[in-house]
Amino acid sequence: MEKNNRGVLYVVGTPIGNLKDITLRAIETLEMVDIILAEDTRQTLKLLNHLNISKQMISYHRHNEDAKVNMVVSLLDEGKNIALVSDAGMPIISDPGQGLVKYLVENEYKIEVIPGVTALITAIVRSGMDSTRFTFEGFLSVSKKQRIKRLAELKDEIRTMVFYEAPHKILYTLKDMYEVLGERNICICRELTKLHEEYLNTTFTEAIARIEENGIKGEIVLIVEGKSELELEEKRKEELEKIGPADLVKQYMAEGIDKKDAIKKAAKELGVNKNEVYKECLDI
Repeated sequence: MEKNNRGVLYVVGTPIGNLKDITLRAIETLEMVDIILAEDTRQTLKLLNHLNISKQMISYHRHNEDAKVNMVVSLLDEGKNIALVSDAGMPIISDPGQGLVKYLVENEYKIEVIPGVTALITAIVRSGMDSTRFTFEGFLSVSKKQRIKRLAELKDEIRTMVFYEAPHKILYTLKDMYEVLGERNICICRELTKLHEEYLNTTFTEAIARIEENGIKGEIVLIVEGKSELELEEKRKEELEKIGPADLVKQYMAEGIDKKDAIKKAAKELGVNKNEVYKECLDI
């Protein structure tokens, strides 16, 4: 079919809890499209019933999305307009749809995003933690080995980190984070926009003790402070002191810096007079 006659895929943000958070544009889109791709048709049906909308729905979730891309493309080629929704929030953010959108972008299909509520933004805005720069990590692996590996890679991250977590896994995750990252300030955000919404500003050790005693319910967004730049500087100085002036100069020279500049740089890094470094490097 000619590109101009193809249908449009609408990526539609839906409420994460409070149904009043649906946007007027989202309602108009759901009313207008021919088909809705739903992560869980039962969950989406609740929203549609609330809005008095009746539409054909197709189940489109993580376990069948690869097999259904061709079907969706065929429907778009027939001129059908399709909405993609997840159970809550913006589709594709830790939800199905990435592969479909990637294919449509690469093949020049028309896609429109209808913005809506997103749990990670709602959480970090309310948490009171640094939102100037942050990194979204989504769900960590259910495998302890893979979880520890990823956390080790994040150990020196200075930006605020945002994770999604399920209540039955949060205790294991917090214990692994404490083991790998050390004590940190955190905010546990749960049941966002719902009746029992809660934001708990605490630390790893306090949160672990609290959850072991009282348990926890509801889907969770976990905000973890990044490593302080001061800590990183101190760690770097400790590493440099172990290396020694001469080895540090050799390291810089191996990177293509001439000896004179390497000595200056090493002295600055170590916080010592360059003449002291020079004496150590006479035989280089």
